[in-house]
Amino acid sequence: MVNEDFKQEEGDGARAQEPTLHADPIDSAHPSMSADPSASVHLSVSAHPSVSTHHSVSAHPSASIHPSASIHPSVSIHPSVSIHPSVSAYPSALARPSALSQPSDSGPEDFSVIKVSKRRWAVVLVFSCYSMCNAFQWIQYGSINNIFMNFYGVSAFAIDWLSMCYMLTYIPLLLPVAWLLEKFGLRTIALTGSALNCLGAWVKLGSLQPHLFPVTVLGQVICSVAQVFILGMPSRIASVWFGANEVSTACSLAVFGNQLGIAIGFLVPPVLVPNIEDRDELAYHISIMFYLIGGVATLLFILVMIVFKEKPKYPPSRAQSLSYALSSPDASYLSSIVRLFKNLNFVLLVITYGLNAGAFYALSTLLNRMVILHYPGEEVNAGRIGLTIILAGMLGAMISGIWLDKSKTYKETTLVVYIMALVGMVVYTLTLNLGHLWVVFITAGTLGFFMTGYLPLGFEFAVELTYPESEGISSGLLNVSAQVFGIIFTISQGQIIDNYGTIPGNIFLCVFLMLGVALTAFIRADLRRQKANKETPEIKPQEEEEEEEESNTSKVPATVSEERL
Repeated sequence: MVNEDFKQEEGDGARAQEPTLHADPIDSAHPSMSADPSASVHLSVSAHPSVSTHHSVSAHPSASIHPSASIHPSVSIHPSVSIHPSVSAYPSALARPSALSQPSDSGPEDFSVIKVSKRRWAVVLVFSCYSMCNAFQWIQYGSINNIFMNFYGVSAFAIDWLSMCYMLTYIPLLLPVAWLLEKFGLRTIALTGSALNCLGAWVKLGSLQPHLFPVTVLGQVICSVAQVFILGMPSRIASVWFGANEVSTACSLAVFGNQLGIAIGFLVPPVLVPNIEDRDELAYHISIMFYLIGGVATLLFILVMIVFKEKPKYPPSRAQSLSYALSSPDASYLSSIVRLFKNLNFVLLVITYGLNAGAFYALSTLLNRMVILHYPGEEVNAGRIGLTIILAGMLGAMISGIWLDKSKTYKETTLVVYIMALVGMVVYTLTLNLGHLWVVFITAGTLGFFMTGYLPLGFEFAVELTYPESEGISSGLLNVSAQVFGIIFTISQGQIIDNYGTIPGNIFLCVFLMLGVALTAFIRADLRRQKANKETPEIKPQEEEEEEEESNTSKVPATVSEERL
């Protein structure tokens, strides 16, 4: 219906411009619509986020002159062609035109402009750093398990729980934190996670006496709560800040920090805290490690306050623009979870991801014990083997991310990497007791390349399978599965190693990895985010200018070819 009382919009010095329909690229036609759609050969539209299309025609998204043509520049002229480069003709988007034309105050200023922000690299770098700091604190006890056992006078199982508390706290806190992520956004969650990480690091400084083991448990629990605010963010940061051809690489970079923290956690504690009998001197060495990590955590908290923004000025991809348009503050959080669990492909991925990540958590926690059993007195080399596993995994994660951005073969890549992780675990199991540490380094590195490299693959595959559901919820459910299986595998394998040896314990993990390979083969590659990005032709995302210049940026005119129209 045409609104006769149309109000001219004003704002940001924008001028109203009329869409011009050309019958020929050279000869300009009258601004009115042709009655025959086939008469249109070339269409050039220039618009501004707050610009009306004609002084006598309503810009309301429901305004239409012809049943198949809409006046508003952000609404599709043809069911398969979008007039504006950033709005897809995806059916679910057209079902809610009002959301497309009237963005909320909290979203980017204009959904129709596709740009990537220069700040995105700083955001992902800072996130990787404080994720690294938190991951270091997860493994700093396990990597020198025997030393902390002697210092505090507790059992190996008690020290294992300092690692497993990370897994345990994640399970009940996932849903509340995922809800907070949806409610308050990235910046609030990043500040909370880095603040808790910093607090936990300083609390541990109060545990430098053998009888103060409960204090170190408290500090570790605080850090484990911080982890809940960290693990679900890589895919969310990648989607919100990075373009369609960068999301997998960005997600790998975000996961990269966590893996680097685990690697440093294997390498540094055996160097800083030697295996000595004098408890006073041992307390001094432990305090150095705690002071260092406390200082780093404080610096990173300050950087998060400075660098982190909620979201960029403009959406970085068509899929993210559509996600903003479809988002509703009144959307039911629980209904989103129900929809995810009705998605069979996602449920299978949740199980397979949990099996792989759980095996990795168990292997990392118990690595020191396994190596010391076969190579007594080799605490430093045990840490170096752990470092090799993580560094190889980081390399695998980066290669996988770049490969996914280029090939988009999510199902095939995930399956191949999973199979190779199983092969690597079998080879590592058979070579651990050969008496040659250099062989263990090689086989452990091969295992880490595929097992750790799988982790960002799972995140990105989940986002593809569940789009447009929240990335925070999907990745959070993956991590819950990982924590559950991690606790089960760590306790079970620890008991098997104590009673039967390392080979039966590792065979236990191999069986479950084989199950994961079988289930992965049944996942169907329903790549919904890729379909949303390909629904209409997309312009290449531009690099966002400096903040002061952004306000003067107008839309780039889009040209729809004769064949596409």
